Amino acid sequence: MDLLVYEKAFADEGCQVVCGVDEAGRGPLAGPVFAAAVVLPPHFTLEKLNDSKKLSEKTRERLYDEILEQAADYQIAAASEQEIDELNILQATFLAMRRAVDGLSPRPEVALIDGNRAPALGGTVAYTIVKGDALSASIAAASILAKVSRDRYMLKLDEAYPQYAFAKHKGYPTKLHYERLAAYGPSPVHRRTFLKKFFAAQGQ
Repeated sequence: MDLLVYEKAFADEGCQVVCGVDEAGRGPLAGPVFAAAVVLPPHFTLEKLNDSKKLSEKTRERLYDEILEQAADYQIAAASEQEIDELNILQATFLAMRRAVDGLSPRPEVALIDGNRAPALGGTVAYTIVKGDALSASIAAASILAKVSRDRYMLKLDEAYPQYAFAKHKGYPTKLHYERLAAYGPSPVHRRTFLKKFFAAQGQ
């Protein structure tokens, strides 16, 4: 399958710059949500490029470096735990996506967004593609940049808060994570709005 079919279709309509956008980290109990926007060159090819969730960590790391080398432009952005709690996770995800797209120069005319909902992007048209990270090369590339960037950030948080074992679960709601939360309580990087059930169970 040609993973550039969407990019080529918009280019054929006269669009000079088309980017792919995806996020990582909507489900975790801790840490920011990340988003990336990627503009690929017209004849881009990269073996094993796919949805980041379908790739091994080793493959993601390799592809991450190759995408940075080959991309015409890219931007990686995030929305913090505080912004997630203030806005809700969907709006915080949209905020991270806007930040990523806003960082591209020149600004893309079209942004291909993974999923069926998209943020308002000002002068950039948002075009949603369900399962886009497996259908569009630029969305797949954005998926990898967002996922690897967030995982690396969580390793830094693991150094700052080793008692939570972020290096093992990356903030996702695993049995180990809940055990550490029960033992130590929430940290400053936990999403309070994601812990309502936990607080209720703890009688808080």
